[in-house]
Amino acid sequence: MTEKVAVITGSGDGLGKGIAQRLGKDGFRIVLSDINADTLKKTEAEFKAAGVPVTAFQGNVSRRDDQFRLVKHAVDTFGQVDVFVNNAGVEDVMPLERVTEADFDRVFNINVKGVLWGIQAAAEQMKKQGGDRIYKIINAASIAAHESYDLLGIYCASKFSVRALTVAAAKELAPHRITVNAYCPGVAGTRMWDRIDEEMGKIHGWAPGEAFKRFSSGILMGRPQEPHDVASLVHYLASPDSDYMTGQAILIDGGMVFR
Repeated sequence: MTEKVAVITGSGDGLGKGIAQRLGKDGFRIVLSDINADTLKKTEAEFKAAGVPVTAFQGNVSRRDDQFRLVKHAVDTFGQVDVFVNNAGVEDVMPLERVTEADFDRVFNINVKGVLWGIQAAAEQMKKQGGDRIYKIINAASIAAHESYDLLGIYCASKFSVRALTVAAAKELAPHRITVNAYCPGVAGTRMWDRIDEEMGKIHGWAPGEAFKRFSSGILMGRPQEPHDVASLVHYLASPDSDYMTGQAILIDGGMVFR
């Protein structure tokens, strides 16, 4: 995979950073993207210090123009895009009866529109590049794309939508030698889960860490996941080994949801 270029949104920290680190080790030239300028700058510096060919782009995935500018930045810097990972996402924790229009739009603008704009921008460039290679678009879904959870209804709905976009895009883009798949993480010790834990604690009156403990206690592998667990799956989806796979939303949760 040397000399190929991978773009990863939401890669300033958390699972996105772990994915970018793994793909960097695989030999990809890395395009980091995040909305948080400080986090993005720090992560870019870490990659450069490690000798990984890297560039960074600050953008908001919910803005269509930003996704297209991200792809242009990748091409201007490295000449091409071979893998595009729609990793950026946000959570929502509240009963459905309390969801406002602003709450709904915030989650869907990032988790659903962001993925759609990423698919569009990546596919446009990949079609231009052509050739006999297989290009990869990889979307962040979740166990919440397979199973709905109370207090996470809008988040779950957004991730079910990512599954739908993944399948539709796989069907539409297959003639152009572009595969589209999704990865579905479970419970990880990231800042997103810190926020989920805090908000569920407020609603249920639980102590800090209790929601995280309850969600992770039944994992068959006996521990919450780490970024490298998810990154290993994305490594496979980005590699030639997955060239015959498309339209799939693969669970990587240590044994929580079974489909």
